[in-house]
Amino acid sequence: MSRYALEQPVVSIEDMMKKFKLVDMRENYQDIICEARKTSMDYEDFLRKLLEIEMDGKMSRRQSKLTTEAQFEGLKYLEDIDYSFNPSIDKSKIDELATLSFMDAHENVLIIGPPGVGKSMIATGIGIKACSAGHKVLFANAKEFLDQLCEAAQDGTLKQTLIELDKIRLLIVDELSYIKMDKERESLFFQVIRRRYEKNPLIITTNLPVGRWDELFTGKLAATAILDRLMHHCHVLSITGDSYRIKKNNSVK
Repeated sequence: MSRYALEQPVVSIEDMMKKFKLVDMRENYQDIICEARKTSMDYEDFLRKLLEIEMDGKMSRRQSKLTTEAQFEGLKYLEDIDYSFNPSIDKSKIDELATLSFMDAHENVLIIGPPGVGKSMIATGIGIKACSAGHKVLFANAKEFLDQLCEAAQDGTLKQTLIELDKIRLLIVDELSYIKMDKERESLFFQVIRRRYEKNPLIITTNLPVGRWDELFTGKLAATAILDRLMHHCHVLSITGDSYRIKKNNSVK
């Protein structure tokens, strides 16, 4: 053995794992060693077990981080949808969207219906599925989203803001209903739609049917230009029925 090797400090297993940020391995390797001794686990299975623990831990932390960064207004899951209360919700369509195949196809989702029928819940549930699959998601209230774009335009950071939005794999714009856009907001919204067209998917929830979108924008020409790109590759969920919130309030009484 060389003199150089003898002079090297002894580095513990935990120190090496800490250095390479193997968090889950470091926390569990002693238990896996005990399990390996009891079951006569071979080297390959032992290594696979350690790597699986580290991979699962990293994926779990990434999913949690992505879900937090998505800024959902609450954690709502597709599995919690009460289809018996509202038969107008197409379960087969929800199940299809839950596979996220629309994202691979660069398709949009438009969810239309009156207040309280579960539009935001469905959008959030799909968004959480996307986070679990490792995608960056942003959930934004329509009015607040457009206000922030206007502020970015005014303070000279619009270009960078749009670049950051391009990195969002799934953008969810909630409640595109209760606003009347001026020319500036309309132009900014069109830019977002144009930049995402056939690249990154978009989910929009709204109370207004497509035929009334000219009420949102400055006129039919603007509405048509936006709808042309939005609807070219798009899944439309049209929901009717009573409000879940009214049902919940009535059940409390």
